Amino acid sequence: MIQFEHRPGILDLSWGHPRPGLLPVEEWAAATATAAREFGWRQLTYGYPTGPAPLLEWLTAHLNAIEDGGAEARQLFVTAGASHGMALAASLLAGPGDVILVDSPTYHLAFRILADTGATLLRAPADADGVDPAALAGLLATLRAEGRRVPLLYLVPTFANPTGRSLPLDRRRDLVSLAQRSGLTLLEDDTYRELTYDGEAPPSLWRLSGGEGVVRLGSFAKTVAPGLRLGWINAAPALIARLATLGYVHSGGGVNHAVATTMSCFGASGAYDRHVATVRAEYRTQRDALVAALRPHLPVAAPAGGWFLWAALPPGLSATRLLPEAERRGTSFAPGPLFYADGNGGEDRIRLSFSHLTPAHLTTAANRLGAALAP
Repeated sequence: MIQFEHRPGILDLSWGHPRPGLLPVEEWAAATATAAREFGWRQLTYGYPTGPAPLLEWLTAHLNAIEDGGAEARQLFVTAGASHGMALAASLLAGPGDVILVDSPTYHLAFRILADTGATLLRAPADADGVDPAALAGLLATLRAEGRRVPLLYLVPTFANPTGRSLPLDRRRDLVSLAQRSGLTLLEDDTYRELTYDGEAPPSLWRLSGGEGVVRLGSFAKTVAPGLRLGWINAAPALIARLATLGYVHSGGGVNHAVATTMSCFGASGAYDRHVATVRAEYRTQRDALVAALRPHLPVAAPAGGWFLWAALPPGLSATRLLPEAERRGTSFAPGPLFYADGNGGEDRIRLSFSHLTPAHLTTAANRLGAALAP
């Protein structure tokens, strides 16, 4: 019935899923009842192409509040989650024969979505701070001199999956400037923005761009629940109009209309803000528990937000070779090579999720990993 496959005896650190006990079952049920009363039959018929007005209005106000402006309702399109938004945007902006650049390392399940366009995926030049705008400009010039069309760069610049890092502000500005000069579109996966534990999240590429040269993907999967299959695209009004006139949108009447109307009630009631405050505190505790338990075994830094640790292994140790030993000891992780589009790189790294398990289980899992690391 659900995607996560529990394996008896294994405390699995590889899954980027919410902790089941943190999902707002009762609060969502209350919002569902409120939406049914408030919208009646309108909740169960075909929806407006870009999304129902109550959600667009609440979401616009919310996005403006968390970033001090930068969002208008005409720049929003409601999607069935960030993956759906990625597929939609990529299908309109890229196609067979094109090159899509991707950060390295980055969210591994994006690779297939982007490759479904028929484009070739290539690694963007990056270092420990993320995408390098100067090196990227050189790569763009080389590819275009070869006659290659390069319409997109995909990245998770804020509390990234898998690294937990955020792109520095100067690079954000330089990257936006490069995109606007060169005609490259930055496909910004901004799904972790509100899961911040230390200080504030940096400004989004979308906010810095003024809406030009950036398409932002947002989602309620991390802040509320992934089973809602609800998210949004921020883009220039011209691209929003193209999305709204897609054949399946015209035929189906918007995307996920009933859940979208329920989310508008969940947000307007204050339940969204209360829930995000709760999960932010819980995930901070879970992060701290995993970091503290790992430090006797691995040098790990606590990310300022998101769901993941990107841990460096001792010299000479391979993530691929370590995995079966870790599972024999009763834990698991995602090996680094998964997060490179060409599979080259990351053997000295592992991604560990602190989102899915309780602090006690995270401590036990870390100790099991430590036993697997021991000579």
